[in-house]
Amino acid sequence: QVQLQESGPGLVKSSQTLSLTCTVSDLSITTPYYGWSWIRQPPGKGLEWMGVFLYDGSTYYSPSLKSRTSISRDNAKNTVYLQMNSLQPEDTAVYYCNAFIASRVYWGQGTQVTVSS
Repeated sequence: QVQLQESGPGLVKSSQTLSLTCTVSDLSITTPYYGWSWIRQPPGKGLEWMGVFLYDGSTYYSPSLKSRTSISRDNAKNTVYLQMNSLQPEDTAVYYCNAFIASRVYWGQGTQVTVSS
């Protein structure tokens, strides 16, 4: 069964850089046609798509986050990463990674990130 596990620091100070890890089991991140996304949900708000790393190595980001967000992967570790700099308290959210192909989507359980001022 495909599993995605997010992990990160939990608490980050304003202006610092956030680094999150999405470790994938039972599905290679190089599998053709899969995409790997990061999505977040601030408290009391809806889901916000942040960006995607496609199987061919291309990346796309939300315009509002593009200047300070980067998604990368380590094929040997079967892991996808999210890096976001210049964090602010409004970046406090649960951060999710997911894998998708056509109509199939796999989600991680999410990891809470709190940004202190």
